[in-house]
Amino acid sequence: MKKLMVKKGSTCMACLECVRACSVAFHKEFHPDKSCVQIVERAGKVRPMTCVQCGKCAKACEQGAITQNPKTGVYMINKKLCIGCGKCKAACPFGVLVYEPEMPAAAKCIACGICVKACPMDVLEVVEN
Repeated sequence: MKKLMVKKGSTCMACLECVRACSVAFHKEFHPDKSCVQIVERAGKVRPMTCVQCGKCAKACEQGAITQNPKTGVYMINKKLCIGCGKCKAACPFGVLVYEPEMPAAAKCIACGICVKACPMDVLEVVEN
């Protein structure tokens, strides 16, 4: 399964370059609430938080708009089937599924690696499990 992960032992400086890269790539604007990467603080340390591909969003989607790619294991949203109800966002245990009322459909991390390339601290990586 393909996943975006934080490298062990790495230190995030919360520069938001990963957040910027994600929101600009997929929404054509820097808007932290539209990024599939969120910077969170835990135990006094900041770190990027992203989708762990658990599938809870897919189970919550009554339209069947979220399916798992059998080859990569990544859950993806079919924008044509998404009705923007927000149930997937509510089901996400990490709060990283993106949906804003002005958006035509929800969005989530697809482990594309855009944020990995943008990180000046080399904190993120796309791995195959």
